[in-house]
Amino acid sequence: MKEVLKKIVRGTSEVICINELEKKLGQGKELRIKLGVDPTAPDLHLGHTVIINKLKIFQDLGHKIIFLIGDFTAKIGDPSGRSQTRPVMTDEQIETNIKTYTNQVFKILDKEKTEVVYNSTWLKSLGVSGLLDLASKSTVAQMLVRDDFEKRYKEDKPISIVEFLYPLLQAYDSVALNADVELGGNDQKFNLLLGRQIQKDHGIKDVQVVITMPLLEGTDGVRKMSKSYNNYIALNDVPADMFGKMMSISDPLMYRYYELLTQADLNIIKNMHPMGAKLSLAQEIVERYYGKEESLKTREKFDRVIVKKNTPDNIEEYVMEQDGMKLSDVLVKSGMVSSKNEARRLIEQGGVEIDSQKLGEDFVVRYEKAFIVQAGKRKFKRVVPMNIYYGRKK
Repeated sequence: MKEVLKKIVRGTSEVICINELEKKLGQGKELRIKLGVDPTAPDLHLGHTVIINKLKIFQDLGHKIIFLIGDFTAKIGDPSGRSQTRPVMTDEQIETNIKTYTNQVFKILDKEKTEVVYNSTWLKSLGVSGLLDLASKSTVAQMLVRDDFEKRYKEDKPISIVEFLYPLLQAYDSVALNADVELGGNDQKFNLLLGRQIQKDHGIKDVQVVITMPLLEGTDGVRKMSKSYNNYIALNDVPADMFGKMMSISDPLMYRYYELLTQADLNIIKNMHPMGAKLSLAQEIVERYYGKEESLKTREKFDRVIVKKNTPDNIEEYVMEQDGMKLSDVLVKSGMVSSKNEARRLIEQGGVEIDSQKLGEDFVVRYEKAFIVQAGKRKFKRVVPMNIYYGRKK
């Protein structure tokens, strides 16, 4: 039991209540472990996997994972941590996101041992009478205790009545599913605790244990991982990008990632050289989503290109159709960066080289010879002037 609890509790923010969890585990029955997600965005990133990895631990211990897709509640939008009301999503958006969510989550969970459910199944049939009964279980004062609601109320920002209903509907999911344990981010604590209360109000004596997990910091090491902050590592990133992004994080953040994303012994990791530890972490993450062969290939390429400062094989060519282009224009037109602002910023940071030589933004590229441009650590293009390209074709 000690070893089991140690695995479950590792990296958690809070377990409410630990003695209840121990009692449930000690009964020797298959527990129903619930995670609810609203399909509000198409891609999952490593921040989402902090909780999914914890589900995998429960699954490996023989418990039932209930992966709840909030197709009904997604239309409201979870107000947790929000400074304003979420826009209403269309059915088409929700349906598209559901497909990508399930494809990605089964890169971690065993599909055969996971029950996927949709809360529209019971929430659509709840009806006005059921909704009024549910609404009577909480008060406006209770809702305004929440930091996000309290802040918006003080700032005179609108809070819709339907947002007050969201945590109640999420709580009712736990009644419909008879959940033994519910997991969520630490920003979900209010909603998860309300699930315990609503279960109790519906006559469930052995209410769910709540496990909250920290929000994983993004690659910048400051803000939570999010597509909005462009500091995320997506599960759908190609192996080279996934590996490279992992190698770009700071050493303190690396240990945080080890704790929340792996089961590695932290004492062993802290006695390793930081570079070696980071390489092992990057390789493990790529292997998890793309397999061992791809992870070995990606690491070998990283060693060759980054560590040994060699250029990769089979570099894509860009035909420069205009003589005398500024370096920033070459970066944009070749597709190495998405905007001139990004190009200027990368050049100013010393992140652009032509044939291994760092150059400034005002450098003018002439029709003289083909050359290799490196932008950042992982992007390469062979730039061929138009006259050389067509001369070669002849």
